[in-house]
Amino acid sequence: MYMVNDDKLKDKKILLLDKDPKTSNDRTWCFWEKQKGFFQSIVYKEWQNLSLYTHELTKELKIDPYIYKLIRGIDFYNHGLKNIKQFPNVHFMQADVEDIASSEKETFILVNGRKIYGQYIFNSIIFKKPNLRSNQYWLLQHFKGWFIETVEPIFDAGSATLMDFRTGQEKGTAFFYVLPLSAKTALVEYTLFSAKLLAENEYEEALKNYTELQLKIKNYTILKKEFGMIPMTNYSFASAKNNIINIGTAGGQTKASSGYTFSFIQKHSMDIVKGLSESSNPTAYFKKTKRFGFYDSILLHILHHQKLKGEEIFERLFDKNKAALVFKFLDNETSLAEEITIIHSLPALPFMKAAMKQIGTF
Repeated sequence: MYMVNDDKLKDKKILLLDKDPKTSNDRTWCFWEKQKGFFQSIVYKEWQNLSLYTHELTKELKIDPYIYKLIRGIDFYNHGLKNIKQFPNVHFMQADVEDIASSEKETFILVNGRKIYGQYIFNSIIFKKPNLRSNQYWLLQHFKGWFIETVEPIFDAGSATLMDFRTGQEKGTAFFYVLPLSAKTALVEYTLFSAKLLAENEYEEALKNYTELQLKIKNYTILKKEFGMIPMTNYSFASAKNNIINIGTAGGQTKASSGYTFSFIQKHSMDIVKGLSESSNPTAYFKKTKRFGFYDSILLHILHHQKLKGEEIFERLFDKNKAALVFKFLDNETSLAEEITIIHSLPALPFMKAAMKQIGTF
């Protein structure tokens, strides 16, 4: 989408491959923005009022100047495919990518035993879990969601729950978020940070208990379900290898400490297109501030070794700081002075110990 919107790149011959036809509403993206972004036209719902709940705290979050937004997968696919179909130089192929390779002599993908050659490969596939070194961690953020419809108008469509930790924490950091789409419909999502997935019935039971006991909703219909999983890791994914440019999670665009990815992909895409357009080098504008990776590693260390509960960390973050500053921090956009304010709001000793353990990895 960014490439075909660039005057210098819109006529390039592009092959887009995916193993799925992209015809189902298989996922939901949530993110915050200060202004109308590149995909504003397909934002399905947005909220300016958010709430946070823990076992000790109930807090209304003032997120101005940010707005919390939701995009449905099917709207994204339809919008993207409709736009790129206007360009005869862009071809969509539904296929499994078996392998990719790039050397000084050739760059190709392997599909159904056939090599397809190109100048660059933009790869979002993690072909296998990487081998981790000491002090590198691989947690999973996994989530199951119900889209529910109630008989009575129960929800405040102008307010959403960002995190509700009022559930068992014995299986890892666990919370719900509730995103009302109307007075009678909402997405209720159960999210965990842990090393292993749960059994299917455990997600279902947790969602049922939260909906009926915490939200006190008895009469409802489950319209649709969704499930997803994102690796939370401080493993350093290669940004590029020869003419293979890694994107998405495979390109290190998933925030290790939160799992947020959508906004980072936008920034990465803009950098790639700017590099290609201005210097024919897709990596020319790649930049990575190491200190944010260091902060992420510290949190992963604490969660992996269970030095603190995730509930306590996020409670302190949002209770001691303005929500807008926390969002800015999670976007890797804060100044060092602002980061010192954030750090001072967290328990000093466990974070200091974790920092000392992680400092050798950067």
